[in-house]
Amino acid sequence: MNLLRNTSIVLVALLTTLLPIGAFASSGGDSKELLDLTTHWVGFAALAVFILAYALAMAEDYIHLRKSKPVIIAAGIIWALIGYIYAANGFTHEAESAVRHNLLEYAELMLFLLVAMTYINAMQERMVFDSLRAWLVKKGFSFRQLFWITGILAFFISPIADNLATALLMCAVVLAVGGDNMKFVSVACVNIVVAANAGGAFSPFGDITTLMVWQKGMVEFTTFFALFVPSVVNFVIPAAIMHFAIPQENPVGDGEDVPMKRGAKRIIGLFLLTILTAVSFHNFLHLPPVIGMLTGLGYLQFFGFFIRRTETAAAAAAAANKDDNDNDDVVTTPFDIFNKVAQAEWDTLLFFYGVVLCVGGLGFIGYLSEASNIMYNQWGATYANVAVGVLSAIVDNIPVMFAVLSMSPDMSTGQWLLVTLTAGVGGSMLSIGSAAGVALMGQARGKYTFVSHLKWTPVIALGYVASIYCHMWINASYF
Repeated sequence: MNLLRNTSIVLVALLTTLLPIGAFASSGGDSKELLDLTTHWVGFAALAVFILAYALAMAEDYIHLRKSKPVIIAAGIIWALIGYIYAANGFTHEAESAVRHNLLEYAELMLFLLVAMTYINAMQERMVFDSLRAWLVKKGFSFRQLFWITGILAFFISPIADNLATALLMCAVVLAVGGDNMKFVSVACVNIVVAANAGGAFSPFGDITTLMVWQKGMVEFTTFFALFVPSVVNFVIPAAIMHFAIPQENPVGDGEDVPMKRGAKRIIGLFLLTILTAVSFHNFLHLPPVIGMLTGLGYLQFFGFFIRRTETAAAAAAAANKDDNDNDDVVTTPFDIFNKVAQAEWDTLLFFYGVVLCVGGLGFIGYLSEASNIMYNQWGATYANVAVGVLSAIVDNIPVMFAVLSMSPDMSTGQWLLVTLTAGVGGSMLSIGSAAGVALMGQARGKYTFVSHLKWTPVIALGYVASIYCHMWINASYF
């Protein structure tokens, strides 16, 4: 009976890892202890509501219900239950403080994604990806070559920039080149998610999880590079198998150049500058990276104002001259940055809200403390760290690492490297396991889905296991 209960607690641990660390402390200076609702009817009801909502979200391909709808409602129900039981027991501020922590976590992620999506939409409107597609077609690259090009670029760009922004950029390239070839787009998106997550695992700047471990002082800066070979194994093994699923065809094109619109190259430069700003804000100024991303949105807003004014003036001049031969390129719809914001994938952003609030509520109920005791005190560090990667496949690697750091288990450097690796790459096993996967489901809606990714989960899991053995072999001196 105890074994069954322990197993159940570990299974629901995947539901609790999104809770920010501060939510477990007494809120607002109140000395009262938080309520343990893990065996209370409120806890069981909250679990049931979340499981139902998550099941509906994962079944989006079949029932055609947008994934954000059930989780948003579930978030409201879960926190209403928590608020009710806390108010009934005289706790008037604890639940409010906890939910504000969760809202802050969501706001940072949502705004980061919103800026990245806005830049992608702006580049698409400026014909950047259409031009790139024409160039790649003229070069004669096959779909299989493009599969490896985008994957390798994602792997090596994400350690320097960010795996989320890298995945969005590479996905835009795949969508532009792949067109209506559903099979290529679907598998290439899976490859991009795996590559971006693997590339971010061996660099302190490549992923928020590695940055958290570094800033916490668990691993020295240069020691992270010991994960390079395991990360390569994690990417290459699934990619080598998926390679044979890519059609042996070339992209269809007329061989003509597609010129980019005015200002396109400068917008690309501003996007790179925005990523650099976000990384610099976080690493050198110790500010949240979202502040750097929003600063970068300001870059685009000012440049958008310049484009709008100059294009409007050019259109007015052309109309005044009434030169029909020159009116083919007259801009009838001036560049508007807020149109690009409106075109962001809001279903994905609201899905994040629902998941963050739902799982944050379940964590506040008290499941995390029991799960951490079972995993690190009873299973041992190695099994626990491998399980962390599996959990991150179902939720998200960032909150999973938050949970591990809040537990602060006594581990060797090799074990901290192991949990950094597993939390970083484990989320690749499901599309909902990482921010990159969820973002790509919105960007490539209908072509890259939860089910299309799930078909390759066994192959990705093979790379996951191989990377763990590789790390334990080549980095044995760290254990």
